[in-house]
Amino acid sequence: MKHVIASLILICCYAFMPFPPDKAVVEVLRGQVLAEAAWALQQAPVTVTSEVCVRSVGGKHDFYSEGDYWWPVPGYPDSPYVQKDGLTNPANFTAHRSAMIRFSRIVGALASAYRITGDTQYVHAAQRHLQAWFTDTATLMHPNLLYAQAIKGRFTGRGIGIIDTIHLMEVAQGVLVMQYDATFDRTLLDGVKKWFREYLHWLTTHQYGKDEMNAKNNHGTCWVMQVAAFARLTRDSALLQFCRNRYREVLLPNQMAADGSFPLELARTKPYGYSLFNLDAMVTICQILSDGDNNLWTFQLPDGRSIHKGIAYLYPYVAGKNHWPLKPDVMYWNEWPVAHPFLVFGALTFQRQDWFNTWKGLEHQPDHPEVVRNLPVRHPLIWL
Repeated sequence: MKHVIASLILICCYAFMPFPPDKAVVEVLRGQVLAEAAWALQQAPVTVTSEVCVRSVGGKHDFYSEGDYWWPVPGYPDSPYVQKDGLTNPANFTAHRSAMIRFSRIVGALASAYRITGDTQYVHAAQRHLQAWFTDTATLMHPNLLYAQAIKGRFTGRGIGIIDTIHLMEVAQGVLVMQYDATFDRTLLDGVKKWFREYLHWLTTHQYGKDEMNAKNNHGTCWVMQVAAFARLTRDSALLQFCRNRYREVLLPNQMAADGSFPLELARTKPYGYSLFNLDAMVTICQILSDGDNNLWTFQLPDGRSIHKGIAYLYPYVAGKNHWPLKPDVMYWNEWPVAHPFLVFGALTFQRQDWFNTWKGLEHQPDHPEVVRNLPVRHPLIWL
């Protein structure tokens, strides 16, 4: 009975939209989705084995990246790197992250096109990339992040590097969308889910994963977001409930201020970009984990803090960036905002046409590497 009532409520809410929510998003995205999928159909797989960094202590199949804000000391090339918060060092190794982002983009585009058209050619194309990354012993990536966001002279890897695999979220979600197609190879599907189960085990048991889970800012948010996305694919109900509790008991109470802002992000040298990023992650958690028995969208703390308050706080500065009350970010100020998932997911959930219109008018296919790096949900259709 509870599910029937929830469905009736949703139907009543949708009556205030000019057309059903999925159709509204398709109307905006159809052209670009099909164009991007046409590109994706032509792409050959590129995995972590395609390029190796000599500074990595891992092997050919190990993901490797370097901390973005760490730099050499001028005149002392062999000294340990030093931090310049918010300032990206372009000489650091990012090839594996770029390959993963490309993988995410390909699967996200193919799954989106499949959702619109039902055409199995998109499923066939996606399987080539899934096999290369997860089951082909010659090209697969090991299901851990032991060597992510290393720092020369200091760390061979860090828990903070786990944030790099936010770009596997749309891969997992794309598989979730396409898995019931009759042409999806069941052996491959089992292999993909096995990889994600193993990665989830590492994320939840290794000290790096524990450190990242306990991070007090966007890193802790992104740990929950990733685990939720991967656990939904593997049907790990215990982890899904753990993530719901983590959102309600840790993330929202410890990160959001009374006005809906995120003080730990506002304290950074890029407060605008980090606030957008953390809100996107919080909203995506609500999108993934809400169901008939758990509605994180409507959950609020006794003092009224909620995800709606978070969107309401930041939305005016997206619709009118010139009203942002703090100094501009030290880098990439001009590149934000774009068509953030918090706008479209929030608009459909809370029936806010103004939020939807703002999302509709922003850039849906950003190509700046820093923006793409901080925008893990770029194909909203597969998340609805």
